[in-house]
Amino acid sequence: MALNKKIAIPLILVIVVAAVATGWLYQRGWFKDDGGGHSKLEHKVQLWTCSMHPFIIKDKPGTCPICAMELIKKIDGSPAEGSTQTAEQKQQADMLGHVSLSPTQRVMANVATVAAKSGALNKEINAVGIVQYDQSRQAKVTAWIAGRIDHLTVNTVGAVVTKDKPVAEVYSPDLVATQQEYLLAVKSREQLKNSTIPSISQNGEGLVASSRQRLMLFGVKENQIAELEKSGKPNIRLPIYTPISGIVIEKMVQQGQYVNVGDVLFNVADLSRVWVEIDVFENEVPYIRVGQSVEIRSAMEHGAAFTGRINFIYPFHDPKTHTVKARVEMPNPGFQLKPDMFVNAIIRVPLVKGIILPTTAVIDTGKRQVVWVETSTGMFEPRDVQVGERIDDKIQILSGIKAGDKVAVSGGYLIDSESQLKGGGGVDHSQHTGAAKPEAKGEQPLPAKKESLKMDDMKM
Repeated sequence: MALNKKIAIPLILVIVVAAVATGWLYQRGWFKDDGGGHSKLEHKVQLWTCSMHPFIIKDKPGTCPICAMELIKKIDGSPAEGSTQTAEQKQQADMLGHVSLSPTQRVMANVATVAAKSGALNKEINAVGIVQYDQSRQAKVTAWIAGRIDHLTVNTVGAVVTKDKPVAEVYSPDLVATQQEYLLAVKSREQLKNSTIPSISQNGEGLVASSRQRLMLFGVKENQIAELEKSGKPNIRLPIYTPISGIVIEKMVQQGQYVNVGDVLFNVADLSRVWVEIDVFENEVPYIRVGQSVEIRSAMEHGAAFTGRINFIYPFHDPKTHTVKARVEMPNPGFQLKPDMFVNAIIRVPLVKGIILPTTAVIDTGKRQVVWVETSTGMFEPRDVQVGERIDDKIQILSGIKAGDKVAVSGGYLIDSESQLKGGGGVDHSQHTGAAKPEAKGEQPLPAKKESLKMDDMKM
């Protein structure tokens, strides 16, 4: 019992002294919040770190010994749920996505930037085509009367013919008889016009008109009829003229041959203008319109360029080639474009205006497109962008950056790798991807990502 009293009395005294000391410390404010979320007993020494090299930790401000950047305050942990971030916390969180490169690193990584410019890309549609005759500039020379071809002015295919020069002369007994009838009708009109009986004088005029009409149906022109009436002798041969000026593309008759009414003697085409029928793939058909300018190039003419316009798009689809034909009408100076010649066609379609960048500036993850923008000298930040058309080595940016922003066009993947090494996560970091997507039905949740190695305890 005496031993227990010896132990209990000192223990009670120790408890009383501890309670008095605690009350005194509480009155002095040792357990009050210091405004930063810590009591004085919990207050820790402020540390400083590098935003690019987070394993660099110092107990006072200064510069990073690796990249010479200004150190920022190190913030341990994250704010509790429902609490607001301080300005320093926000600044450090924002800096996690940034990457800073020293001049030496920039040269070694081959990082180059260009200023984003606003403009429009031209979508270039390439197609192949075949030169064709302009069907509105073709004609056939036919026989208007049965007879024998006594003379051919044009004897070869490819000969140039004109409307005012005959291409052949035909002898026809029917034509000679009709001319004689016309001459008799003219004489009868002269004899009957002085008759006092009106019906007789009118009959003479009717005979002349009837004979004239028959001659014109045989293909005799007005000037030829006037010459016939003036000379008073029938023409043994009737000249045959072509309806248009052009080139003979087919010869169907020989000299001395007998022909019937309607027989084709020649096929003539005007090659001063031609058609080019181009084959446009079905996925590019929505981009073509009637009236669009088309550049035609021919290998036969050493790549010479000709310009025409689309004047018709055929309402047919070729299931074998998956193409739609479009007709291009164009001039043919010097007959350089030959029918049935294969040519290359180029159609340039202006697209919606936007920011134009080289394709190397965009990092495509499959779901997102990211570019690295230099916000200040040596400092790069990632920007999500919406891309439009991609033409050759140029790409159209619809949103995400503005004209004048300096964008990295080479070395972007190295910058992204540096961002991931420093803990910024690169283009796949959660601060860029937004809220997590809900899991689809039937899909197993992905395993949690392993926490990266913590090197905060490394000090230099």
